Amino acid sequence: MVVGLVAALASILLSRLELGAEALKLCLQIAVAMIAASLFLTALFVRQIVADRRQIGESEQRFRRAMEDSAIGVAIVGLDGRILQTNPAFATMLGYSREEIEALTFFQITHPDDLQIGRDTMINLKAGKIDAFHFEKRYLRKDGTPVWAQLAGSVIRDEDSGRPLYLVSQIEDIDARKQSEARIAEAETRWNFALASAGQGVWDLDMRKGGTTYSGTWVKMLGYADGELDGDPDRWLTMIHPDDRELVAEADRAHLAGETPFFEAEFRMRHKDGHWVWILDRGKAIERDAVGRLIRAIGSLTDITQRKEAEARLIVSAAMLADEKERLRVTLQSIGDAVICTDAANRVTFMNPVAEKLTGVTSGEALGKTLGHVYWTVDEETGQRIGVARASTGGTGPAEQNSRAVLVRRDDTRCSIRQVVSPIMNERAEFCGLVIVFQDFTDARALQRQLAYAAAHDALTGLANRSSFIRTMEELVNRSGKAGVADTTGSVGGTTNSAFDTTGSIGEHQFMFVDLDHFKLVNDTGGHAAGDALLKRVAEAIRGVLGPEDIVARLGGDEFAVILKSGSAASGMIAARSIIDAIRGLNFTWDGRDHSIGASIGLAPIRAGCGEVDEIIARADAACYAAKAAGRGCVSTADEDIKADETVSPKPLAAAS
Repeated sequence: MVVGLVAALASILLSRLELGAEALKLCLQIAVAMIAASLFLTALFVRQIVADRRQIGESEQRFRRAMEDSAIGVAIVGLDGRILQTNPAFATMLGYSREEIEALTFFQITHPDDLQIGRDTMINLKAGKIDAFHFEKRYLRKDGTPVWAQLAGSVIRDEDSGRPLYLVSQIEDIDARKQSEARIAEAETRWNFALASAGQGVWDLDMRKGGTTYSGTWVKMLGYADGELDGDPDRWLTMIHPDDRELVAEADRAHLAGETPFFEAEFRMRHKDGHWVWILDRGKAIERDAVGRLIRAIGSLTDITQRKEAEARLIVSAAMLADEKERLRVTLQSIGDAVICTDAANRVTFMNPVAEKLTGVTSGEALGKTLGHVYWTVDEETGQRIGVARASTGGTGPAEQNSRAVLVRRDDTRCSIRQVVSPIMNERAEFCGLVIVFQDFTDARALQRQLAYAAAHDALTGLANRSSFIRTMEELVNRSGKAGVADTTGSVGGTTNSAFDTTGSIGEHQFMFVDLDHFKLVNDTGGHAAGDALLKRVAEAIRGVLGPEDIVARLGGDEFAVILKSGSAASGMIAARSIIDAIRGLNFTWDGRDHSIGASIGLAPIRAGCGEVDEIIARADAACYAAKAAGRGCVSTADEDIKADETVSPKPLAAAS
């Protein structure tokens, strides 16, 4: 920009010096070019900054994931020993939660006898003497028991000043290995002969004798014959895997220098046939000369190939198990169904977000509580509680489904659900808990009810439709038939059993076939809209004069049917006349025009021996036809003595027009 301003100023001065238009043009071009170049360089610089920030963010995310998912403990420690951040593996190793352990310092969780190890390391780091550290020490678990750990880490310094900022440590649980080594050490000092008998090789370095001797077990372990390896004290180093030589050399140096009480290393040695054998080598210097040089050392070698292979398999299995667990967790968190898991004591162990939403209880509130505090269901029809404890599954049964359950929340709100309850069984067929999968079925249940209602009711009048009415009538006919059979078999010595008395309402009902009079005229003059409106009024009128237990249906068109639960013929005729009067009394007006209609009714009994449903309807239909022939607006009844295969002769009981 400065160059551009200078060029512009030069152009003005040059114009006063009258150097010409070409000189002015050249100065302006130089100014524009310099400004453009500076803007381009600035853009490149900004772009590089953005890219650097993105790379830093990605690097930080990779480090965070590596730390969180590591099977080995990782901790970030301040220079004052405070634990700034740790991963789940380290917290689990010591039996703390992450929040608990991050409130402590390394000195608080270190075994008192090993405190100096950490302090010396911290002093050397602050002094800039070391940038990395690697040592073993004991920690204290939350319950106070010690655990051996192997630490490896480095110091993070300020890039500009080199000042140490914090430490990053990797902590591996080696307690099992330490205990094993302690047992081996004890066996080495007390039972040398027992070591050989147990298949562990023994080596003996004696500088007075000029080299090392190996036990038969030792050389056979590597495929050699007795005495084949004796002599050169450094030959064994040439047999070590190249990747392990540095580790072994350092352990050997540290012990010879008196830095460690004994030599110990795990490494691979080449078998005579070429394959690698994992070895645990442990030894101790037992004699030195006056200036501290090694005179004699004794130790043992153990073939740990199987253990190493098992550890490798365990690592792979643990990784696969962790992956599978994570997949299951993500799956359960992501699916649209609600899932609740319990243990054998019926305590909640898992809830996914959908379950939290449907129950109104968060996972934090539910975990560890008995299922009844979180999940309470009742049967939609009976209102009784639906148990989902172990007893309801029978211990070993398959999944139990229920599509009539209603979930009752703490605030007493409810929703219909469909639930599947499955028991969890271990390999010994022992009950371990439950998995409850449920869905919000409220809308589907409402739709089912609507569809069921629509399937059983006439869409126009809301009365029962023909198909549902026929089913109801078939049930009544069957019950009447059974009542008749019971009546004939229930009499003793000519006395009728009163529970099946045919004169009562239990064994007999009345069926009415109702057909409207003069309805076609309304349809012809007012149209189908008028007819539909009138049919609704008729349905209300019929329903209004009958009892709540009586059944009313629209069979189709202007035909209606009624089943009277009161069994006597006299009550049937009274009800029929009431229907006729109610329909005749309808004041129906459409488009300013009054319409008057009537009804004719055929009456037939439903009782034992009355035949099938079709026969009863046919009798009532014939009786209704007779009522119309008699002048309409009246009731006719079928002859009770006429059989099903005879002609029906209705009798007009009353006439009205």
